[in-house]
Amino acid sequence: MYRWQIMQAVARRGVVGIVRAPDARTAEESVLRLVDRGADVVEVSLTTPGALEAISRAAAARPDAVIGAGTVLDPESARLAALAGARFLVSPSLSPSVLACGHRYGLAVIPGVGSATEIVNALEAGADAVKLFPARSSSPAALRDLLQALPQAPVVPTGGVDAVNAATWIAAGAVAVGVGTALTAGDADAVRGLLDAVAAARAGGSE
Repeated sequence: MYRWQIMQAVARRGVVGIVRAPDARTAEESVLRLVDRGADVVEVSLTTPGALEAISRAAAARPDAVIGAGTVLDPESARLAALAGARFLVSPSLSPSVLACGHRYGLAVIPGVGSATEIVNALEAGADAVKLFPARSSSPAALRDLLQALPQAPVVPTGGVDAVNAATWIAAGAVAVGVGTALTAGDADAVRGLLDAVAAARAGGSE
């Protein structure tokens, strides 16, 4: 997939599942479970022991899914994630070297930001989208105001997004939301309900 196709898949789904687990096998099983329930855009945090193995195995098992790496802090980790089969990288902060390495291997890169200045800096550095992190420090209303000034910014709120507020973030203008426990700890109905709520918000059916 090209970077634009990766971001198209992220925007189409509207939800990036976030997997953190105690070991590679648990992470892989969590990813496969989410994909099979319809949440087919998933990142595995590199804070997970064996995360690269989990990414590699899950990507091989579900080649049509969009599986990425999260908490990518340096270009060495970015390169290893790319070689493991990740299609996108997510960082808690802006690292130009992670951006450069990810793009060198054709991966979409979504760095973390917390202000208008950081959003502009990230976009100027080549970010494919920006991760508003932690989202619990902001609000959908604040995002709506921010996008009045920066309507070109593809924002992915993450950290504090759950089944209750995910659709509200989308309705406020987020291109997608990053969701962890609300997806990984939920059953099939909970995952489907969250995905449906986000889809309805994208279609204008939720405020």
